[in-house]
Amino acid sequence: MIAAYSWGARTLECPLRTSTAASAWSRPTTPASPILGTPYDHGVSVRELVVLGTASQAPTRTRNHNGYLLRWDGEGILFDPGEGTQRQMIQAGVAASDINRICLTHFHGDHCLGVAGIVQRLSLDRVAHPVPAHYPASGAAYFDRLRHATVFHETADLREEPVAADGVVATGPFGTLQAMRLDHPVDTFGYRLVEPDGRRMLPEALAALGVHGPTVGRLQREGWVSVNGRTVAVEDVSEVRVGQRFAFVMDTRLCEAVFALADGVDLLVIESTYLDIDAALAAANAHLTAAQAAKVAAECGVRRLVLTHFSQRYEDLTPFGEEAAKHFDGDVVVARDLTRVDVPRRGS
Repeated sequence: MIAAYSWGARTLECPLRTSTAASAWSRPTTPASPILGTPYDHGVSVRELVVLGTASQAPTRTRNHNGYLLRWDGEGILFDPGEGTQRQMIQAGVAASDINRICLTHFHGDHCLGVAGIVQRLSLDRVAHPVPAHYPASGAAYFDRLRHATVFHETADLREEPVAADGVVATGPFGTLQAMRLDHPVDTFGYRLVEPDGRRMLPEALAALGVHGPTVGRLQREGWVSVNGRTVAVEDVSEVRVGQRFAFVMDTRLCEAVFALADGVDLLVIESTYLDIDAALAAANAHLTAAQAAKVAAECGVRRLVLTHFSQRYEDLTPFGEEAAKHFDGDVVVARDLTRVDVPRRGS
C-alpha cells in the first residue's frame, strides 16, 4: 500500500504499514524534499537515526514522547528518552544492548521521563558493556531520582558523566562528541558528533605510480611504501575525505550555539515545535519554528534536516514540511514515530 506525499513538483511515495508483522519496506531511490522517514524494518544500516518519539510536552495518540537512537557504526547513542521509550524500542526492534551511550539535553519530562525504564532494562537484559550517560550537571539530582526511581537489582555499568560547560564529552572510534549550551529556561545542551577526516584513494594516481594489490592496504596502514625504488606517500595517491557530522538540537531559542552545532553537518535533528504562524508562542516558550529550523539548515550547509518535537496542537504535520521547504532546498524529513532516517553518505 503506497501513500504519496507532495510538496510542489516533488513527490515521495512512502509505503504504509499494513500489519504488525515485520515486512520488507522499499525506500525512495531519488532524494525528495521534504521527505518522510521510512518505517523501521529491523534492517541494520551502518549510520541511521531511529525515531522513537516526536511529541513535545505531552504525547498524542500518534506521537510518543521524544526518543532517538543514533546508530553510528558500532555505537548506539540514545538521545532524550521520554516517557514510553522502552516500549517504542520494542516496536522499533531496538534492543537494550544496542545502547552504548545516553545523552540528555535537559530535564523537562518529555526528554527524560523514560530514563528510569531504560536504566532498569539495561540491568534486566544484562547489558555487558559500560553505558556512559551525559546530562546537564545542574540536573544531577533529577538524574539520580530517575535512576533510582524504584527498587531493582542494578547490574548494568551505567557511568554518569555530567556536562557542566561547552566542550568535548567523549571521544572514541566513532569520533568526537561535543556539547554546547542552548538557550532555554532550564540548563540545556545540544550535541554534535564529528567523525575524523579520512583519505579517499585515487585509482588513477595509484596506477600511475604502480601501487596495486596488497601494497595499497599497506600504504593505507603505514602511510608510505617503496615501489620500484621510489617512496610513495599516501598523500601522493589520495585526497582528504571529510568525516561525517551529526547534530542534535532540542529545546532552545535561536542562539549562536544552534548555528555552531549545525555547521556543515550531514544530518541535523532539530526541534520545530511550532509553525511560523505561532512564532510568538515559540519565542515566549523558548522554542523554534519549522521556518527557523530550515533557515538554520540553509545557513549552515546542512545536507539533511530532520524536524521533530511537535506541539500537540498540530494533528497534521504536512505544513511543517511545506514551511521548511520554502527556506531550505536540501532533504527535509518530517519525523514520524517508529521510522528511520539514514545519515546521507559521502563519496567513498
